[in-house]
Amino acid sequence: MVEQRLKWLAWMVAAWGAAIFLKLISLQVLHHREYVELARARQELTVEIPGPRGTIFDRSGQVLAMSIPAESVYVNPKKVPDLGLASEILSAELHLDRAALYGALKSAADNHRGFLVVKRRITFDEGQHLRNLNLDWISLQRESLRRYPNGALAAHVLGGVDYEGKGNAGIERGLENDLRGQPGKLRVLTDVKRRGIDSELASEAKAGTPVTLTLDAHLQFVAERALAEAVQAKHAASGSLVVMNPYTGDLLALVSYPTYDPNRPPQPGESVANHQDHALAVPFEPGSVFKVITLSAALETTNLRPESLIDCHGGVFKMPGHTFHDSHAGLGVIPMAMVLAKSSNIGAIQVGLKVGQEKMYDYVRRFGFGQRTGIPLPGESPGRVHKLSRWGTLSLPSIAMGQEVSVTTVQLAQAASVVANGGLLVRPRLVLKKGGDTQPQAAPVRIIKPETAITMRQMMEGVVLHGTGGAARLQGYTVGGKTGSAQIYDFAAHHYTHSYNASFVGFAPLTNPAIVVAVTINGTHGVEGFGGAASAPVFKIVAQEALRVLDVPKDLPDDLPPAAVTADTSDLADADDSAQGNILEDGDEDVVTVAAVKPAAAPAPAAPSAAGPAIRNGQAGPPQRVVPNFSGMTMRAVLAQAEAQGLAVIPSGSGIARMQSPAPGTVLQEGERIRVQFSR
Repeated sequence: MVEQRLKWLAWMVAAWGAAIFLKLISLQVLHHREYVELARARQELTVEIPGPRGTIFDRSGQVLAMSIPAESVYVNPKKVPDLGLASEILSAELHLDRAALYGALKSAADNHRGFLVVKRRITFDEGQHLRNLNLDWISLQRESLRRYPNGALAAHVLGGVDYEGKGNAGIERGLENDLRGQPGKLRVLTDVKRRGIDSELASEAKAGTPVTLTLDAHLQFVAERALAEAVQAKHAASGSLVVMNPYTGDLLALVSYPTYDPNRPPQPGESVANHQDHALAVPFEPGSVFKVITLSAALETTNLRPESLIDCHGGVFKMPGHTFHDSHAGLGVIPMAMVLAKSSNIGAIQVGLKVGQEKMYDYVRRFGFGQRTGIPLPGESPGRVHKLSRWGTLSLPSIAMGQEVSVTTVQLAQAASVVANGGLLVRPRLVLKKGGDTQPQAAPVRIIKPETAITMRQMMEGVVLHGTGGAARLQGYTVGGKTGSAQIYDFAAHHYTHSYNASFVGFAPLTNPAIVVAVTINGTHGVEGFGGAASAPVFKIVAQEALRVLDVPKDLPDDLPPAAVTADTSDLADADDSAQGNILEDGDEDVVTVAAVKPAAAPAPAAPSAAGPAIRNGQAGPPQRVVPNFSGMTMRAVLAQAEAQGLAVIPSGSGIARMQSPAPGTVLQEGERIRVQFSR
């Protein structure tokens, strides 16, 4: 009996030992990895190390956006011993509202949430104070803080990041995949209270790709300041400006106003317009600047030349269902070059009718309108160009003078670059480098002949010399440009208002343009709100500085006398004189009036142009004047001499003076003007 009991005991011990052995096999062999992971999970914390976003530079290496280390505070509400005490401590240390913080902690605890972010991106001192408290329910997590060291500079281009550190606007969003860093992992060995004992780097964080933009920070600053001052001075709603290299497409400045500081979160009540990129996301009717496209198409598809005579019908032109007007008493038959210089709507309509619908549509599309430029910024608008099937009877004349289409300022700069670079459509480029790799530029496409581009340059110089763009003249440089003042259409009331989109687009120097500058100010009012008065001066400031920064050689002497311009140089293109949409135009007559300019006081020696006082009825009358010989002189020289002698000149064409009427030596009658024909 005893032996039997001993056997049972032995079997029981053996079975017990076998069970223990099998359990050990299970723990150490079969499920070893699983239990190691469970143990590690209890003893270790895996902390994600955020990868900083790539730095953004301007073309000279100046930092525009950067990432700096930061920390955020979070708690596990289920482990907080006293919610009231916790809210008291955290609100005092982190400068938070105690009641709001207590409400957040109470809500998280009631919903059994184990994680609550208390404050993101705290200061260094706040982090040190929290560490000194040594409270196990407070945790600090490393993050990356995005900073824009220049504040609002290029805000619409750069954009910003959201609370997760992802790009939410501008280039930050457009190049999110390149700029985003790759997070790393840190394993932390903890005690029973989850306090760190030791750590081991599991994988390193990788920074995002640095990006170099084509922008010039200094020029961007000058452009932003000039545009902001103009918008405020004209009591306008908004504005935009683009500076572009016409050969490479590099955007040297891309400006939108109003603006904002991407370092600050949106403020309550802040206008959405502050965050809109007016340069490429808000299209508008261009007005008279679009006549550059009309005349370019005419030079290519018709027999019209700059000297070709265009009948402006005395300022009134009727079509079925509509009457178009020019603002002045009316132009008669004038050269096509003067149509551009004086910005005659009716003249542009006559040119457009010769071009025809199909060819006009073709050239509008050739110049890039109705299509996105491809800049890697979100929200770019293609503008609006209706298909030919949707054109009505008034579409061609309307488009010829810049209505019934909508464009962006970037598109205007791209189109002007075609004229400036000799006929090639060059896509704008904003990203110069990613990492160390220079980004390729899309191949330019020839859309007009070189001779067409050269002719257009000459005619656009006339706009500045003796047309509506006199305020755009530069010191030491020749300039070509075009003004525009398009009335803003009220879609609710179905008529044009007396508020304007004032534009100027131009380039310099004329023979080998280094820059194109396009300026648009939206929502101007009155005569001072037209393109020649509002936007051309902004062009002058920005272009003069850009040429200085780029060290472009001057092609004119600094002390060249200023050319005389029309007494009214304001651009009235596309202004509407009635609720029916009758279009007004700029200028009061097709003449450069220099007789009204008082010559500088100086001794008056006898000159070939002075014939002496006229004797009438035995009394001395006003001195007679004879026509000088302008043959072979440049337009600038002719205008300078005419100004000095108090003469009125009507220039036509561009280049060198070839013909004049009256002939040299003729005695001028009172009020008579001299017509001078220029050609190459």
